[in-house]
Amino acid sequence: MHLELRHLRTVHAFHEQGGLARAAEVLNITQSALSHQIKALEEQAGVELFVRRAKPMRLSAAGMRLLRLAEQVLPLVAATEAEFKGVEAGRVGRLHIAMECHACFDWLLPVLDLFRRAWPDVDVDIRQRLAFGALPALAREEVDLVISSDPEDVPGIVYQPLFDYAPTLVVPAGHPLAAKGHAEPQDLAGETLITYPMDRARLDVFSQFLTPAGVEPARQRTVELTAVSLMLVASGRGVAVMPDWVLRREAANPEIAMLPLGRGGILRRLYAAVREADLAQPYMAHVLRLSRTEPLRMLRGAAA
Repeated sequence: MHLELRHLRTVHAFHEQGGLARAAEVLNITQSALSHQIKALEEQAGVELFVRRAKPMRLSAAGMRLLRLAEQVLPLVAATEAEFKGVEAGRVGRLHIAMECHACFDWLLPVLDLFRRAWPDVDVDIRQRLAFGALPALAREEVDLVISSDPEDVPGIVYQPLFDYAPTLVVPAGHPLAAKGHAEPQDLAGETLITYPMDRARLDVFSQFLTPAGVEPARQRTVELTAVSLMLVASGRGVAVMPDWVLRREAANPEIAMLPLGRGGILRRLYAAVREADLAQPYMAHVLRLSRTEPLRMLRGAAA
């Protein structure tokens, strides 16, 4: 027996409408065509699916089994068709994100909260376990967007600039460096450097400041949470380098001091890496727009 969706729809429509005439109307075919379709289906099945002796005609036991199948399958088909239509219209999709920037949680979570209100049918997730191989994961379609400050040439991947930031040294209030007004690489040679648990190559303090100068801190301590890192700095347990967007809200904290790396400071740019083919998705354009504007809005609010 070769079952098709139209067979299931026929049985379901007949049951729901209570007769051939109304079922044919719902299915948008003639009653004669529907009768021929039913006869052909019964010939394939080798059993009677409709009891014609009854008035009105009704489904047989075999027909009821087919109806139960239709009641299971047709809603799934309808849901899938609706999902595909949503994808085609740009309303439905997936936005799985990996970050090569640990502190980005501070601005990304508020951005995603705004995004999910506008796009409730887009599946949003942050894939933390892929942070160390984010760009290859993007190329493999395991994630859909990567936050990075270190663009790499990967076929099919494009980089959308988000905003600039300054890696900033934070030290305890009263630290000798606070009076100096800025830090040189050698100044950190005797310090305990508190960092996020990331590969050194992804930490600005190493890639942009210490490693090019051939300088190593006396000790390195990794801490997951920004608030804990700042607490340790305030209590004299070490120094840290964080993006300026993290430290803006600490501007009035009397227990810490902030200063640039080098006399002129260091300026870095944050990018969103996406597959080129996904740029046309309306929801992708929206999250990129929010990722450019909302962090700057938050920074202005923190500085006010």
